[in-house]
Amino acid sequence: MRDTAARLLDAAEAVGAEYADCRVVERTTQSVTVKNGRVNNVTQFEDAGSGVRVIVDGAWGFAGTQRTDAVGLEAAARLAVRIARASARTAVDRVLLAPAAAVTAKYTTPVRIDPFSVSLDRKIELLLAADTAMDVPGVTTRQGSLGGVRHHQLFASSEGSRIEQTIFETGGGLDATATAEGEVQSRSFPNSFGRQQLTGGWEIIEEMDLAGNGPRIAEEAIALLSADLCPEGRMTLILDATQAALQVHESCGHPTELDRVLGFEAAYAGTSFLMPDMLGSFRYGSEAVTISADATSPRGLGTFGYDDEGVAAQRTLLIDQGLFTGYLTSRETAARFDQSSGGTVRAESWNRIPLIRMTNINLEPGTSSLEEMIATTEHGVYLETNRSWSIDDRRLNFQFGTQAGWEICDGRRTKLIRNPLYSGNTPRFWNSCDAVAGSSEWHMYGVINCGKGQPGQVMHVGHGAAPCRFRDVAVRPA
Repeated sequence: MRDTAARLLDAAEAVGAEYADCRVVERTTQSVTVKNGRVNNVTQFEDAGSGVRVIVDGAWGFAGTQRTDAVGLEAAARLAVRIARASARTAVDRVLLAPAAAVTAKYTTPVRIDPFSVSLDRKIELLLAADTAMDVPGVTTRQGSLGGVRHHQLFASSEGSRIEQTIFETGGGLDATATAEGEVQSRSFPNSFGRQQLTGGWEIIEEMDLAGNGPRIAEEAIALLSADLCPEGRMTLILDATQAALQVHESCGHPTELDRVLGFEAAYAGTSFLMPDMLGSFRYGSEAVTISADATSPRGLGTFGYDDEGVAAQRTLLIDQGLFTGYLTSRETAARFDQSSGGTVRAESWNRIPLIRMTNINLEPGTSSLEEMIATTEHGVYLETNRSWSIDDRRLNFQFGTQAGWEICDGRRTKLIRNPLYSGNTPRFWNSCDAVAGSSEWHMYGVINCGKGQPGQVMHVGHGAAPCRFRDVAVRPA
């Protein structure tokens, strides 16, 4: 890896790069799924390559290659420089980078049990046991999955950084689907859309107790078929931690990406309502709402030692007791505001240019509890586990659906309800938050399908959250 990096940097500088960095990447992913008592899919994918990024005449150039020979690496570096020179002809502004210290370091995800050391037989056995646990009359489709990622990378820059990192991810999950005439209902555990994934080892799967939770989600899926529809009107809304995590992702994480604010993502991923003149003065939410970007959070999918510009992982506040205080930044975007980078730049693979991406965007714990929130709610709904989401390009107006809900009357959960939806406007919604549960109910969740960039990149990001309550929210059935 070091020889490859040195050759890329030397070749780029030799043909005129003012700045150059590169990532030499080896990545292994594994996935196992079981469906209705049978092994459905087993895959293991290995990928390796290098990406080199340069600045020439104040413009970026990038090229990737899977070649490891001198001729191939030098050709990639020369291509990156040619692209930068071509880009410079139409550039509106010159690229400037905020200062960053040269670093020599190593980082490895803390792992108790390497997920790749666990046998395939053991993984299939665990999923089959969970499948059996969901085999309840009325459930028509049962599915379980396990996944692992090992991402080994060397980052090197012409400024002198040499950073080697190995990131491990492990995940798993269950889905139970029940059907009746004209009705389909699903319940998932621990999260929807395939699985819950975190940085760490096989111990994450052991802690999930998939088989132990199988009967509950199967029975809830069946019960939803005949449950009353969600009530309609403006009422108090309580979100479980999994749905709160996705709400944070869509309405707090994306709008604070500074490249979106500056228009860099307008063609594909959209823009943001959070303009720079709002920084430090805009009331984003109530005093109960503090949102951090924390790349040091244990087990978060946005946890690492250094980002893909060689900037150290750090924690910054995006919203401090409701006040908008910060953006997710790169060296380039931070330089426009005479700031240091927040260390939030990552690339999906060796063949993609690094972009501003969420790290772990966390709703910080409060002082309440789910039990207390329910007990002090006269009428409302408690909603669990995302089913659908929609939000506009500026991240202002949204609508979310969840898999299940419970109506609350006079401080008690009274009945299961189906097909709940809620909608709102981002700042009004977060300003209506009057309670967030404490650290004992705060958990880290992973999102493995966050898309951005052209060509597209799918990034894994993390969100810590706890149950939270909002007043006077529009709720209705789907």
